[in-house]
Amino acid sequence: MMAPGVDWRRRALWLAGLTIAYNLIEGLVSMAFGWADESVALFGFGADSFIEVASAAIVLWKLLDHGSLERERKATRTIGWLFLGLGAGVAAGALLQLAAREHPPTTVPGLVISALSLSFMVFLWRAKLRAAKALDSATVEADAACSRACIQLSAVLFAGSLAFLLAPALWWVDAAAALALALLIAREGWGMVKAARSEHFTGGCGCGH
Repeated sequence: MMAPGVDWRRRALWLAGLTIAYNLIEGLVSMAFGWADESVALFGFGADSFIEVASAAIVLWKLLDHGSLERERKATRTIGWLFLGLGAGVAAGALLQLAAREHPPTTVPGLVISALSLSFMVFLWRAKLRAAKALDSATVEADAACSRACIQLSAVLFAGSLAFLLAPALWWVDAAAALALALLIAREGWGMVKAARSEHFTGGCGCGH
């Protein structure tokens, strides 16, 4: 049940702004540590953060137009393509890591960053879903899905970092899991692109379907 008297459009704008600020910091920090430690997984995770930034920026762009259906369609399609790009990037990074049989000297930075990301992104994801339902917005729902993908990526990075710390012989665990996750992300992105292309697109929210 939605809280009465809540300005959901303003809240969605606030959530998008918060997402941009957090992910800019997370992306830069992750890429810096990933580069310094030669960690493909952590560097790729940081790069993925900028797709979340782009997704949130699209939400701001759409909401500032006060609900244009055509803008909703374009925004949903663009977020879908961002998902496809994210999936391709994750897969490429994982394949490179497997082919080179490389691993970082330590995965402590990845463990800490992914733990922080998990806690914060769960909050953002749930808040965005509520806003999507209240606004009946496919764009905000797609942005929530992008936050969910970030949660999944954080979980993969956390599990891989922890596994390597406990058993260095399992250097391939996070790369293998990332490949499977890349397929799921790409499938979700393609679903968004197809939905936005459909002549039956209404811009309505499909949360909970």
